[in-house]
Amino acid sequence: MTYTSIKSEGDFPYDLRVAHLYGDLMNTYGDNGNILMLKYVGEKLGARMTFDIVSLEDDFNADDYDLVFFGGGQDYEQFIVSQDLPTKAVEIKRFIENDGTMLAICGGFQFLGKYYIEASGRKIDGISAMDHYTLNQENNRFIGDIEIHNDEFDETYYGFENHQGRTFLAENQKPLGRVIIGQGNNNEDGTEGMTYKNVFGSYFHGPILSRNARLAYRIVSTAFHQKYPDVAIPAFENILADETKGQKITDIKRKVEK
Repeated sequence: MTYTSIKSEGDFPYDLRVAHLYGDLMNTYGDNGNILMLKYVGEKLGARMTFDIVSLEDDFNADDYDLVFFGGGQDYEQFIVSQDLPTKAVEIKRFIENDGTMLAICGGFQFLGKYYIEASGRKIDGISAMDHYTLNQENNRFIGDIEIHNDEFDETYYGFENHQGRTFLAENQKPLGRVIIGQGNNNEDGTEGMTYKNVFGSYFHGPILSRNARLAYRIVSTAFHQKYPDVAIPAFENILADETKGQKITDIKRKVEK
């Protein structure tokens, strides 16, 4: 049974409903912090935010949601999810192709692709919503601080990566960013994460949105404009500029260290 985990209190002129796919299983490395950041930014834009955990044996209907979050998990939890995910695959694909807004982290990112290979060598099928795929590596993980730059948006994102998989994007996908520091998707092609239509994927944990307010604004505002295309919303600088002050200090420190 789908159940509501968080709902905004008070009066808001707009509403955004968010599906947290397998939120009781796929929530490692602070991924639930992304939910709190989505709520915070959505309320800043004037939207009542409602989050439904959609888990095992629950139905997912693309028409019920304005935004989807799909977090990461350990191999054990991901295998359990892989047994149930095919029942939701058609509607998830419909949500994506109808320009629904989604953030997928680590395992969630991998599941949207064709397949991934576990550390043990076992192949787990994804739902092929996109054509990226993930290979394993022996006796190694990509772990550490990471910095990327999105040339299209001219935005820099910071995070922490911890993944064993090596993901390779398809031709119709763009990377979320170009790696400045760290390993990224595969430590070969200089990419990290992906974007496709209104889907954002990444290996950043930490969680990604708490350290990158501009990305949080971009994701929530994209979902907002999809539902309310004629409504003007506050600019980032008017509601979230203070959230970037700490990041600016970090930027300065990094430049000094370099």
